[in-house]
Order: sequence, then C-alpha cells, then structure tokens
Amino acid sequence: MTDIQADRARLRLDAAMEDLAVVFRGAVAHPDEHNCECHWGSAEELALLKEPGVVLDPDLLRRSWQIPGWGDPGAVLRRILPQLAGAVVDSRSESSRYQYEIGTMLARADWQAWPPEQAAAVREFLHAFWAHTLVTPDPAAYAPRTLVLCVEASGELVPWLDVWEALDHPTADRRLAEAVDEWDYDLLADQLPWWTWHDDKDGMVAVLTAWLTRHAPARLRALGAPDDLLHRLRLIGLTGPARWTDPHWPNYTY
Repeated sequence: MTDIQADRARLRLDAAMEDLAVVFRGAVAHPDEHNCECHWGSAEELALLKEPGVVLDPDLLRRSWQIPGWGDPGAVLRRILPQLAGAVVDSRSESSRYQYEIGTMLARADWQAWPPEQAAAVREFLHAFWAHTLVTPDPAAYAPRTLVLCVEASGELVPWLDVWEALDHPTADRRLAEAVDEWDYDLLADQLPWWTWHDDKDGMVAVLTAWLTRHAPARLRALGAPDDLLHRLRLIGLTGPARWTDPHWPNYTY
C-alpha cells in the first residue's frame, strides 16, 4: 500500500533541495578567500570554491564546511550548500554523519539574517528534511540526529517537537521510541542528550523532558514498546530520590 504521507514528504524534500539549487546558483567564495594549505587544502582546491556549480569530491566538501579559518564562512557555506544538503540527506555520504556540526555551522554563519529568499530556502529545507525523517521507511533515517541539526541551526527546540507531536504516523512513533532509547541516559541525569553551543541548555532539557513525559507514553504504549523502555520514559518525569530509588531504575552509573 502506498504511504501517502511519506510520498508527500519525499516530494516536499525534493522540491526544497531543488529550490536550494536555484537560489544559491552562482554562489562562490569571496575572491580573496584563503585558508591554511596544511589544514584545509591546496590552492587548486580553493579555486574550485570560487567557481560556481563545480561538484566537489566528498572529502573536499567535508573540509569546506568543517575546517575553520575562512574569512567569510557564510559565502563558503552558500557556495556548497546545495551539494551539502544532498549529502546530508544521503545516509551513504560522509557528511550525513555530521548533522550536529553542520547545524552549528549554519547557525554561526547567521543564515537567518541572509537575504529573505536565501533564508527561506534554508528554512524550508530544514522543515522538509525533518518531516521526511519522521515518516520515511528508510531504516537509515534517524530522528535524533536530524532533530539536532534543526535545533542547532535554528536555535529553537519547540517548533520541531510540535511537528512531531502533530504527526499521526506509525514511523513517527517508531522514531520516538528510538529517541527515548537514545536520550534516556542523559535525561535521567538532567542533561541534554547532545552538546549545544546555544546558551539555554537547561531550558532545552526542561522542554524536552516535559514534552516526552507528556506526549510519548501513549504513543509508545500503542506502538507496543517494551516495558523497560516505558519505565525509563516514566523515570524521566520523576525527580530526586523518587527517580533513582525506583525499583525500575536501570542501574546506570554516571
């Protein structure tokens, strides 16, 4: 049976990536841009960033967004963004493993202050990629990683959780179970399950904890999640001795 929601999400993502290609067509690094040859790459490689539309090999693509030292990092990011978005979406690519770092680079490049058409294209890509991750049957899709990309890039947590909460789809529920299974170790220590460069880490912990304990139990029970996972989710909602003296405390050590 065709999954209409997944098909629509894929079409939306494809359209968002095509829009990135159109909006950033012709983007190049600053003509005077330079970087350390020892740590970044050769003059010949640097010249490729000053030519529009040249496809970079995967290693050069990664170095272009990952290595610091650019005079105008925003221009470099705009140059590589259409190809980088494709690499992020492709679970087989090297860059797809670095979604947190890519989200951080987007934030540091202040993409939300770019010209409106450019900022809108980036925003739609993030939303389309998040929606697609939540419903695609691709086993390589991983909601915790995509959420971190979106949160770090945007500086916001609530809008992405709202999308998840509103989505009635069995794959979205399975992604929720995966997330609880990954996040509970940190949340049971009142820590955010990822490193963030944004200031309000404690606020994010509070938001994520409240959202999970309010929204996830019914969906995970309906999914048939194991009792062990449901107990760990319940414990996230407790505090102090009530949490770690509970008979279902998982005996984590910190």
